[in-house]
Amino acid sequence: MSENSELYTDPTLDNYVKAALERKTVNLVILDIRSLSSIADILIICSGRSNRQVKAIAEHIRTNLKKQGIQPISVEGKKEGQWVLMDYAHVIIHIFYEPVRTFYDLEGLWADAKRVRTQSLVLNNAMRDNA
Repeated sequence: MSENSELYTDPTLDNYVKAALERKTVNLVILDIRSLSSIADILIICSGRSNRQVKAIAEHIRTNLKKQGIQPISVEGKKEGQWVLMDYAHVIIHIFYEPVRTFYDLEGLWADAKRVRTQSLVLNNAMRDNA
């Protein structure tokens, strides 16, 4: 995670990030796209190391957020496990199988978006760096 990213203090966003991190996602990135698009406020992009892990991450996020009363508008791609898109209106989550993520390069497409962090992402990165 870039040291230049800003800490995003909305605690509801951290619910999405925590759910993704609990399934050992790879390279989670949070992009604030409010000033660039009306489709959402936040994009969360992360990866799994296999299509099976991608499916497990998506299912865990859906189940975890449902327990908190947060339901997706739609979920696409879960059956294949290559690229799952979870639309929660103001937050859109992209979960990729790593080679597919590299091919589509959403971070490059949204290069003008501000990268942000949440408390859970900061703690996760600190634990990973100390391991």
